[in-house]
Amino acid sequence: MLTVGQAAEIRRTYTQSDLTEFAALSGSVGDTVPEPLIAALFSYLLGVKLPGSGTNYLKQELAFKAPAPLDTPLIARVEVTRLRPDKHLVDLWASCTAPDGTVLCEGRSLVKAKDVSGAFV
Repeated sequence: MLTVGQAAEIRRTYTQSDLTEFAALSGSVGDTVPEPLIAALFSYLLGVKLPGSGTNYLKQELAFKAPAPLDTPLIARVEVTRLRPDKHLVDLWASCTAPDGTVLCEGRSLVKAKDVSGAFV
């Protein structure tokens, strides 16, 4: 059962090799982790960890605050902020930080999940 405050996180380090592979698909190369790769961490968390299998993205708003350095462990986290069981909706706060606490990205996600229960919040 999902609860407000429940969270999941993943740590991921991107390397120059990852950027080379990304550039082969997108045609662009930089010296920091591209924003789509950071957003993909949230997609992974929502689809695999919290809420998990059967989750459908409805809306996502992200603000990128600082460049994400290569070869640095990034910590992506999602946390349930509101449950709307009558509509099977889950609001989550998403953030990605560097090990020193620097916020690289943060924002909201709204998803539809198959097993939302609990009281209105």
